[in-house]
Amino acid sequence: MKETLTYLEAFKAMTCFLEKYYEHTSSDDIGSLLGEMQILEDEKTADPSAWQDWMNCIQKINRHNGNP
Repeated sequence: MKETLTYLEAFKAMTCFLEKYYEHTSSDDIGSLLGEMQILEDEKTADPSAWQDWMNCIQKINRHNGNP
């Protein structure tokens, strides 16, 4: 199994996790979030701010771990 993921692969993994959660809960909030996170044909999210929020989180974790 591959040890590292690209940012897009990690985003897709998070989306898969949230889809499974939605299947169990039918949460309207999670359903709405998944709609915003949907990756379109151009590999951009339906709501561009969803990707920017994701990248902000990546940067935060990288800084926390001492990575540039």
